[in-house]
Amino acid sequence: MTEPLLVDRAGAVVTLTLHRPGALNALDVALKEALLETLTELDTDPGCRAVVLAGAGRAFCVGQDLREHAEILESGDREPLATVRDHYNPIAARLGGLSKPVVAAVRGIAAGAGASLAMLADFRVGGPGTSFLMAFANIGLAADTGASWSLPRLVGYPKAVELMLLAEPVPAAEAHRIGLLNQLRDDDEQILPAAHELAERLAAGATVAYGAIKRSLAVGASGTLADALAAELLAQDTCGGTVDHRQATAAFVAKRRPVFEGR
Repeated sequence: MTEPLLVDRAGAVVTLTLHRPGALNALDVALKEALLETLTELDTDPGCRAVVLAGAGRAFCVGQDLREHAEILESGDREPLATVRDHYNPIAARLGGLSKPVVAAVRGIAAGAGASLAMLADFRVGGPGTSFLMAFANIGLAADTGASWSLPRLVGYPKAVELMLLAEPVPAAEAHRIGLLNQLRDDDEQILPAAHELAERLAAGATVAYGAIKRSLAVGASGTLADALAAELLAQDTCGGTVDHRQATAAFVAKRRPVFEGR
């Protein structure tokens, strides 16, 4: 059988490709389990300094595999949405809290949990064929995979309510205007190369500091000033002891470009 998740390493960049193109990369149990396992491994992998998340074929990801879900509903399972607890919540926690920068190459549609995955990335690159759809309400469900946390932070609360309740597609230009896309390329064929270029730039940077910055921003976005100050203190304690900080400071004094090692 074809692997549901492809893992490709090029230097310090690891590309994860959702690989169910015939199903528009719909998330079945096998794909969700593979994604969770791989993200868990990458979080502590010193050889990985940036991640690209992509979808095979003409879509990024259309969310939950509804054929699989319909079978669960028909089976009379008492917990038909146990996958939220067992898969989506752990995946969102791993992806959103990953200590490495994540770039989503959003080619085609990102819908439902697929949109949620893209929104948990640190950067999203799209093209003219890219679109987002918060599809949950269209099948009588609330949002999952962290969308209720990530979407308001990207587009603001009023816009998040609109996108969630009306559940209408957001085309590429509008997605770029409201902040769902960081970069909008002129051609869909440019999406993945542009995502890799950005990931390579990040992988060559102070990746320990990037992880600390991400954690501090997460605290600052929802906590008090005191919470943010405590998070910043912890982050600076961590970064201050790194080889990268010491070498970069010496490079600044010597007026030369620093070389970061990610440690």
